[in-house]
Amino acid sequence: MRAKWHLAALGRVRDYNQLLKPNLSGMVVFSSVIGYLMAPNIHFIWNSMDTWRHIITLFAGGMLVTGGANTINQILERESDSLMKRTRNRPMPEGRMHHYEAWVFALLTGISGALLLSYYFNPLSGILSFMSLLLYAFAYTPMKKVHPIAVLIGAIPGALPPLIGWVAATGELSIGGWVLFALQFFWQFPHFWAIAYVAFDDYSAAGIKMLPTREKETRFTGLQCMIYSLVLIPMATVPYMHTVGLTGVIGMIVCVLCGLMYFAASVAFYIKNDHKSARRVMFASFIYLPTILLALVLDKV
Repeated sequence: MRAKWHLAALGRVRDYNQLLKPNLSGMVVFSSVIGYLMAPNIHFIWNSMDTWRHIITLFAGGMLVTGGANTINQILERESDSLMKRTRNRPMPEGRMHHYEAWVFALLTGISGALLLSYYFNPLSGILSFMSLLLYAFAYTPMKKVHPIAVLIGAIPGALPPLIGWVAATGELSIGGWVLFALQFFWQFPHFWAIAYVAFDDYSAAGIKMLPTREKETRFTGLQCMIYSLVLIPMATVPYMHTVGLTGVIGMIVCVLCGLMYFAASVAFYIKNDHKSARRVMFASFIYLPTILLALVLDKV
């Protein structure tokens, strides 16, 4: 009897873990921590307990808010998820969890995360985090079935984490935070379109419209990936500008090289227009963001 109870409890923990999407949430919150460390008034000292306490608190608050947003996303898309191979085993499509229970979990995590950031850092960081949740859950999620402009809408909450981290450190919306926001904003378009291309059949079955065109066979998606990844190359010099002063020469060079790598993958996708080249754009996006964020903070001026 006790063994069955333990198995049931373990199963429920796994279900909640699926709602949180820890891998995705962790990457999002990582950019928030980088935004915090990039602030001019923050000097990262490895053996400082205060610094680590701030980072852990920011990470915890971010994970709660992001987990709340991911949970609402799964609540609203529970019927669509049941139609897609990669999502049909989630708690709600499989009937392991009622959406009422998921709503309670989403509200608890989302609100508590925003309150934690507001209390520990400043109200503006909590407000921005909660705005991010609302945009992701109630603007981006429903729009995915209406129009590909959903990618543009989703790019806003997707780019807010480094700005939230910056605001948590500084208490204000200043130029450095907006530069980090812009880099993450433009990075998302090739990233999401490559994923949408690879998962086109799944998305089509669920009625999700993510590509910038209705037809997969056209090269328009590759062209758009080229344009947005190209923008990131000159943007890589902005953090080094005297008026911004976020990073040094090495940080700028790494950002430029990563931008060139991202653009080259997008060019190949435009030329070949197949799953293999789309996957390369997707993998290039996974390399690009953490690499430039680490480069910027390690070469912080």
